[in-house]
Amino acid sequence: MKKQIVIAALALGAFVFGTTNAQAQAGANSNGVKTTVNLKLAEVISIDAGSVATGGVVDFNYATTTDYNTAKNVTVANSLKITSSRNFDVKIKADGDNFVNGTNSIPVNVMQIKAVSGGTMDGTFNTITLSAADQVLVTKATIGAQKTLSIDYSISAEKASQVLLGKAPGTYTQKVTYTATAL
Repeated sequence: MKKQIVIAALALGAFVFGTTNAQAQAGANSNGVKTTVNLKLAEVISIDAGSVATGGVVDFNYATTTDYNTAKNVTVANSLKITSSRNFDVKIKADGDNFVNGTNSIPVNVMQIKAVSGGTMDGTFNTITLSAADQVLVTKATIGAQKTLSIDYSISAEKASQVLLGKAPGTYTQKVTYTATAL
């Protein structure tokens, strides 16, 4: 009987241990299986929605004699936020030849606009006299995500006293358009 118990125990052990061995990667080779992962990239360039210039307003107030005899500057920090997969230029233009208040007008060339340091954008920063023609404000900015640019708007004391002084009171308005162009 001892022999039968030992044989039964061995048979039970062989059954339990012999059938529970897992067969790794049944039906596959021993090197595993492979999946292809694709990264599909497209060129992008965009002035991001978080740009201060999007729907922004820059105000110059002339209320006193000192205002007409002094240069005025308004710097808008992080005015533009641009994402681009290629190097790019930033261009600017006025949407018309004049700042307009009803039938009254002031030429847009009274204003200078300058790209200034302080943001994360690099490249060659230029100063332009505003006009209705595209002009390059930043040349050869490098690729990157959410590159920021601060912009300085200015009217000289000479332009204020010679061009603005004597114009009909009121708010003169003109839109300025910025574009980013891949190189």
